[in-house]
Amino acid sequence: MSSEKWKDLIIDIIMDALSGLCIGIALYNFAADAKFPLTGLSGIAMIFYQYWGWKIGIVTIIMNIPLIFAAYKVLGKKFLFKTFKTMAIGMVMMDFVAPLIPRIELSNILLNSLVVGVLTGIGYALVYMRNSSTGGADFILMMVKAKHPHMSLGRIFLIVDIVIIVIDTIAYAHSFEALCYGLIISYVGAIVVDHVMINADAGMMCMIVTNNAEEIAEAINTAVSRGTTIFTAKGGYRGDERQVLMCACSNKQMYQVNRVAKKIDVDAFIVIMEAKAVYGIGFKRFKMQ
Repeated sequence: MSSEKWKDLIIDIIMDALSGLCIGIALYNFAADAKFPLTGLSGIAMIFYQYWGWKIGIVTIIMNIPLIFAAYKVLGKKFLFKTFKTMAIGMVMMDFVAPLIPRIELSNILLNSLVVGVLTGIGYALVYMRNSSTGGADFILMMVKAKHPHMSLGRIFLIVDIVIIVIDTIAYAHSFEALCYGLIISYVGAIVVDHVMINADAGMMCMIVTNNAEEIAEAINTAVSRGTTIFTAKGGYRGDERQVLMCACSNKQMYQVNRVAKKIDVDAFIVIMEAKAVYGIGFKRFKMQ
């Protein structure tokens, strides 16, 4: 195995461990006592925990076994191996490490549900960023999508989540209020997953329309050690040609980029925008998982 693959494996293991810890804290330290109905197979496993005290991670893996065999042809050997590794590491962190962390009792039930949503969202995002999965509902989603490609992923997710939350509510939560909190947790978790995954490689980008592009480019390189791209554009109103300088940088560096550009050309037209992801020299290297 090459050094690059060893590095990826180590990062995968660290992410899997952090993911399992976050989800474990959310389930054992916050959700269990409040009897929140949850989504996914962990939501079904919570039923066994509430009635018989069975460990959530172990029950989840047991329920995943038939799904692994059913999803083998759809998902492929490599993805299933990564998923099983994620589930195994996550189970250890969830069932044996997270319960050792002292519980924090929150008097506000809404705050409790928000904490569960944020922690589970972070946990799942760490796994998805490494092109892995926690199994369970993900397997069901992918198998349904393979058989019914016309269905939207969002609709499938929504149906699966609502069904499992309703089952949990009937099984142990026993109140409409708990059902609402379960939906809040699911919604907050989805937002956190999207936010973490989208902003993990985010940065800033600016477009500077000027007649002093080369001078500004040199100043930017001196100030923040960032490269730039210069191209020629034509104005839509007057039809005159101007130089446009494009620069990608971090959030903290954008202030300096804007400052040096204005210092050199006070009349420069500058557009600053968020970049959802930036890859290349000086930024994170893009890799196909």
